[in-house]
Amino acid sequence: MARVPRLVLASASPARLKTLQDAGLSPEVVVSGVDEDQVPITGPADYTMKLAQLKAVAVASGQKQALVVGCDSMLALDGELLGKPSSEADAVERWKRMRGRSGVLHTGHCVIDTQREVWLARSAATQVRFAHVSDEEIAAYVATGEPAAVAGAFTLDGLGGAFVSGVTGDPHNVVGISLPLLRLMFDELGFTWTDFWGKRPPGR
Repeated sequence: MARVPRLVLASASPARLKTLQDAGLSPEVVVSGVDEDQVPITGPADYTMKLAQLKAVAVASGQKQALVVGCDSMLALDGELLGKPSSEADAVERWKRMRGRSGVLHTGHCVIDTQREVWLARSAATQVRFAHVSDEEIAAYVATGEPAAVAGAFTLDGLGGAFVSGVTGDPHNVVGISLPLLRLMFDELGFTWTDFWGKRPPGR
């Protein structure tokens, strides 16, 4: 049986890390430091995959015998790609546009096997339906600072969860990493998902 490589998450996102940990994986975290502004905006699937690939490649160069996972997420609304809001005012205006409507959360994934120097890039999309929140709820939510830290200015697994009325597709993808897609990517590279189940994080 082939040795199971180390799993490395090329992301500073605590939500992605927790999602993997809750699924039984124990990745090391190495932040890529990639400048996302260097990539010209194209279609959502292609754009998020390119960013995920850049992050994974930046980290993979310093890792041996590892599977490196890079991800990037964006919300598509009215044909416009929305990352993190630029300011509190931007977050407020964004939420006024989103409330009572639907958007599509795209997450690009890139997995690199540094031992064999092979890689895959895939994208997942999940429809997100936003609740009819009031101006007061929007102001209170933006004041927490949470929307400023995440693509699309909302979370599913945090304070923003009550403002999402439903999703169609993989909910993990909305958090920033699609577990079903990642399992298939591992399989395509010749690895079994359950082989990466390790010691649960403290307190689990």
